[in-house]
Amino acid sequence: MTAPVKGPASYFPSIEKKYGHPIEHWKELIRTSPLTKHMELVTWLKSEHALGHGHANALGRVRNVDWSLLRSWCDVMN
Repeated sequence: MTAPVKGPASYFPSIEKKYGHPIEHWKELIRTSPLTKHMELVTWLKSEHALGHGHANALGRVRNVDWSLLRSWCDVMN
């Protein structure tokens, strides 16, 4: 049995469902953004992409993680 995911990645299934884009979409937006500070990313995701604070915060927190591992987790959860 897979252990429940904790932390920012636990939001990923609901982010995909609510906003209609896969995590790869958000990953690419964040990767290509010139913003470097966490709260700059959060504010940008909220204002430009209409994400709620919790979802924007979760995506901003995982900017420098191994996205392939997180994508694998999302695949398992779906």
